[in-house]
This record gives sequence, structure tokens and C-alpha cells, in this order.
Amino acid sequence: MTHGRPRLRARPVLCAIPLALLLASLNLHAQERKIRVAAAADLRIAMEELSKQFETKTGTKVDVTTGSSGNFFAQIQNGAPFDVFFSADIEYPRKLEAAGFAEPGALFEYAVGRIVIWAPAESPIDIANRGWDALLDARVQRIAIANPAHAPYGRAAVSALQRAGIYERVKAKLVYGENISQAAQFVQSGNAQAGIIAGSLALSPEMKAGKMWEIPAEMHSPIEQGAVVLKKAGSKIGARAFLDFVKSAEGRAILEKFGFTVPASK
Repeated sequence: MTHGRPRLRARPVLCAIPLALLLASLNLHAQERKIRVAAAADLRIAMEELSKQFETKTGTKVDVTTGSSGNFFAQIQNGAPFDVFFSADIEYPRKLEAAGFAEPGALFEYAVGRIVIWAPAESPIDIANRGWDALLDARVQRIAIANPAHAPYGRAAVSALQRAGIYERVKAKLVYGENISQAAQFVQSGNAQAGIIAGSLALSPEMKAGKMWEIPAEMHSPIEQGAVVLKKAGSKIGARAFLDFVKSAEGRAILEKFGFTVPASK
């Protein structure tokens, strides 16, 4: 009788070890099935399709937050819990990599952005034929752009206006969105009569019926856009897999569909 007691007590202890390992394995697996992406606002529509296709292929959920690249840059430095950062400016990811916030060697240029002058379809101003002159029209009282203090598209807009020689004439009309998506919303809602926005947003389903004129690329510095896996990523395997998908022929085709120029060497 007394010899059987130790065996009865030992069994739960022996079973607890594989159970703990199983739970740890399941937890790791769950982490790998979801990635958190911080993406520049110009990627809002393209990222919806990229995420959907990636989830279909891999079963890994992509949780995307869009906003200003400059704001994300600051948030990541302060510990924001993202796995991947898609910036509208390649310099932000480069700085994160140099400062040790990003995985070494993971940075790549995924696209070059474009900017356009855009107005709603009902606008009486012939944006497509007038180009820069449209912004000088007295009926255009407000021109929406992204805030150049932290949005690459805002800096490109200011640079283009300066090179066109009309910045001083229109700067009093400028209204700033927190990011390029908000700038586009200002024009859509009628709070501005025209805007300098990302070509990718102008081609989105809700805006492609509007009037637009593409600003020549030589009027501003290239909007080189970079992505990187972050050092504190909870799912580095999933993050790298998503970047690989964006680099693939299918990912590149989606970006090109929404007006991005994909570097030939990438």
C-alpha cells in the first residue's frame, strides 16, 4: 500500500512538462499567424489588397495601421509594437536600422511614389488641362497637402510648388492634413477645392472618378519608399514572409496597379 503512493504523486509532475511545452509551442504558433504593420497613408488601398492576398496564401493575418511616416518613426523609437514598417520615405527606415531599431539587412526600397493635383469630378476647374495654373484660380481658396513637417508627400508637394515658381502665390491657401490620406479627405469633403495628393490615392475606387493632373517627377525629389522588419518584432518569420510577398511578382503588380513605380532592381 505505502509503496504505491509515490507513483501516484509522480504522474501529474511528469505530465506537466510536456503540457507546458505544448502551450509554449501553441503560443509561438499564434504569434507567427499575425503580423502588425505600420504603413504610410499612401499605401492604404494597396495595403488592403496586399494583406488580403497574403492572408489567403499563408493564413497569417496582417493587422495594418496607416498614418504619417514621421509619426510612425517617432512611435517606433518609443517602443510601438509593430513588426514591419512601410515608410513613404526610405530615410526613416535607414535611420531606424542605423540606430538599432530594425533588423540589419532587411531594408529594401519597395516603390517610388507619385504626386498629382486632384479635385472632385464636379469641380468647375479643368485640372487636367490647366495643371499648375489651376491652383492659381480664384475659385481655389484652399489647397490640401500633407504636413511637410513629418509627411514625405507634403515635402514633395512643397518642393514641386517651389520649382513651379508658385509657392509664394499659393502658400496662404495651403491646409495641412496629418498625413496624405487626411489631405485627400479634405478635398473629397469640400474643405479644400484642390489638393496635391498621392497618385495611389487618386487611383483608389472612391477617387478615380475625380479630375487630376500628374506632377512631373522632375519637379521634386524622388519619393523613394522603404520597408523594414523591426528589431522588436514579435513575429519576425511572418514579417519577413510578408516582405518577400511584397517583393514577389504578385506584390509588385498590386503596387503598380495603384500607381506606384516599382524599382526594376527590386
